Amino acid sequence: MATTIQWKHGRARRRPRQEPRRLEVIKSALGEMARAALTEPFMTAIERQQIYLRRLPKGLDGLRVVHLSDFHYGPLVDPRHLERAIEIANDLKPDLIALTGDYISQERIYAAPCAELVGRLRAKHGVFAVLGNHDHWTDAKLIADLFRAEKIRVLINEGLRVDVDDESFWLAGVDDTMVGLEDLPLALAGSGDCEFKLLLAHNPIILRRAARADVDLVLSGHTHGGQVTLRPEKNRSGRPRRRMLRGLGRRANTQIYVTRGLGMVVLPIRYGCPPEVSLLELRCLG
Repeated sequence: MATTIQWKHGRARRRPRQEPRRLEVIKSALGEMARAALTEPFMTAIERQQIYLRRLPKGLDGLRVVHLSDFHYGPLVDPRHLERAIEIANDLKPDLIALTGDYISQERIYAAPCAELVGRLRAKHGVFAVLGNHDHWTDAKLIADLFRAEKIRVLINEGLRVDVDDESFWLAGVDDTMVGLEDLPLALAGSGDCEFKLLLAHNPIILRRAARADVDLVLSGHTHGGQVTLRPEKNRSGRPRRRMLRGLGRRANTQIYVTRGLGMVVLPIRYGCPPEVSLLELRCLG
């Protein structure tokens, strides 16, 4: 039998090792991404953020606000995931809880169980909510009525003065911008010119108008942080990208915090953008 090994200079000539084929590498990378995208929706993160505010009364320094948004209670979101987020929020012992819309998706049948779930939230000075575009696309009135039955204050283009010990501030909420129902001047009517103003608004597109109205802090959701993010939050120059998707931002004297939210739309996946329970600690500047 002839041998297949050839000898040259006393050594066997060996075939070079074959590198993994490019297609196999791509398939492996896509498989890892798919696994991460399917598991990340259950990896709720607590984001802790201190926000320094020039007009916050000194007696409110350290006020703890838990911010939740975009539950999207429906066929794409496991209720157990939302229940866990509620438990986390309560365990943080907040002074106030802010809810910024899109509580259900697709069907009215999800409104009652979502309201029952949100009704478990507890905060020293109350739970406050605004509506989002998905709420309007489903049944905004039903959701608002069910939330109010759970002792949640739903702010629809309105505001109120919140008393905390010997201090106070103006808390306002607007209806959704996307469906054309936002009325910021109405929500701020009754507030003082120099009073600290906290605004709840589902869509962060309101930031420009909030800055013109001299709002101190806006809390928003809507973006899901991108839900699937393949690019870094900053561009090559190190500056944040133009569209505000998540985290803390600013325009003039107005700051905004955009949460990644809890749920999903279109597909039951997240990538590079886990669900979020936000713990915001408001601090006096100076």
